[in-house]
Amino acid sequence: MMQATKTKTNGVIEGYVAREPKITIDGDTAMIEAQNVYYRNVNDAVRQVIADGAKTVKLLDINGQRYIGTGLRAKGVKIEVNGTAGNDMAMFMDGPAVEVFGNAQDGVGNTMNAGTVIVHGDAGDVLGYGMRGGKVFIKGDVGYRVGIHMKAYENHVPIMVCGGKSRDFFGEYMAGGMLVLLGMNSQFEGPLVGGYLGAGMHGGEIFLRGEVEPWQVGKECGIFVADEEDLARLRPVLEEYCAAFDMPIDEVLSVPLTKLVPISHRPYGKLYVYV
Repeated sequence: MMQATKTKTNGVIEGYVAREPKITIDGDTAMIEAQNVYYRNVNDAVRQVIADGAKTVKLLDINGQRYIGTGLRAKGVKIEVNGTAGNDMAMFMDGPAVEVFGNAQDGVGNTMNAGTVIVHGDAGDVLGYGMRGGKVFIKGDVGYRVGIHMKAYENHVPIMVCGGKSRDFFGEYMAGGMLVLLGMNSQFEGPLVGGYLGAGMHGGEIFLRGEVEPWQVGKECGIFVADEEDLARLRPVLEEYCAAFDMPIDEVLSVPLTKLVPISHRPYGKLYVYV
């Protein structure tokens, strides 16, 4: 039996072409109905209402639309996402706050420069790739290669806190910033984190609520127990995280934290030829 297939017009899947988002304005708040709306149309509408003065943008019925908040430079603006955010949300973002009442797919905070992302659910792979500043708070579990190539520069220090568990390559090639994994709001079975933890790490710091086995950790990392100085720096971050998800800070800190930091700033220097 032949199955019906969708066709494309000008590269856009048929069924999304004619549908425009419904926009409702109430003072400085804009509501955008995004059900079955093509992602470009959604993002164009977000940019338009912000340009027109909206300070709060509520996206309704989001179902995998990509690039929400990408490239936005608008401090003091908040975007509320109701549904499942698609890939590369907040990519290159510089300033806004994005809050997702649902899950998020891959690439949250990709090369993000400033702002805040809060996800009241799980998120996918490659979160914070090359992230240079701002904060990303995930309530639940995350996938593979979270925090890869995170880096700090000047007075920008990226921070990511994940409340559940993570798969392999957490903090891979990390060059700066703070990466935290709590293991508290998880649907995963098994350990707090997978293997290759901090592989190639040459900057920044990773905090884990609980212990890890040496075999899980990249040889570039030293494994330590977080001390009072670490906790004094970490506590304000965790207080902000707990406030976002209505979690008790005392419960978070009731388990000792493990700290990973690089023991070499050039772990692969010997692989290069110098002339």
